[in-house]
Amino acid sequence: DADGAWNLVCDFEEPTAACIKHANPSGIASHQDITEAFQRSYDTDKLSAFGVIIALNRPCPPAVIEKIIQQKIFAELLIAPSYDPEALELLRKRPKLRAIAYPCDVRTADTVLYRTALGGMLVQNNDARSVTEENLTVATTCKPSRDQISDLLFAWRVVKHAKSNAIVFAKEKVSVGIGAGQTSRIDATIIAARRAGERARDAVMASDAFFPFPDSIEEAHKHGISAIIQPGGSVRDSDVIAKANELGIPMVFTGVRGFRH
Repeated sequence: DADGAWNLVCDFEEPTAACIKHANPSGIASHQDITEAFQRSYDTDKLSAFGVIIALNRPCPPAVIEKIIQQKIFAELLIAPSYDPEALELLRKRPKLRAIAYPCDVRTADTVLYRTALGGMLVQNNDARSVTEENLTVATTCKPSRDQISDLLFAWRVVKHAKSNAIVFAKEKVSVGIGAGQTSRIDATIIAARRAGERARDAVMASDAFFPFPDSIEEAHKHGISAIIQPGGSVRDSDVIAKANELGIPMVFTGVRGFRH
């Protein structure tokens, strides 16, 4: 869980905090103030953030530890590049909360990852690809706004770190609903919508792989999703694009997928 949390927040240049459960994010937020980023990441899904791993991509200030203590957050572990001396003093009041200091500049595209499988070993490079606005292809007749593009890129960075099938709803650089590890993409969409509730309205949606059917687009529209980002590449892309056009939802393709397992 700590490894997944660290990989997620270190994928962001802006100050970013994340709450992780079973290697999936329950909430993530970017904000110029790392303490505010932490609070927003926790607020997005407090129910799931029980026994949580907390990750920061900036040095941990005492204000973050104070919020953990004041809100009686049950956190198993905190990982950050470093800790303010006052933060360390506060951590001593929570001896069961483990803290790890680890820099964000260790893993690169050249880093080799290993995983055992079927009595053997899978060796692959780290997925360090960064999708930017220049990499996006607008697939629909309507185009996303500048603010939507910003949120779409944020949501894409989040969804690539969630287990497939994964859907992320995000707004103003905060995840508002995440559906991950599902056996169908429509189920992941339904879960993300349920967790987002009213916050889904005017949020954007990211999918870690292509939509095999237009059903997730229809489900997203029911909850007020304003724009969608996905890899593209389905044999039914034309049906999915047609549905997005029919519902007036801008959709962009990244040309690459996350598909984390």
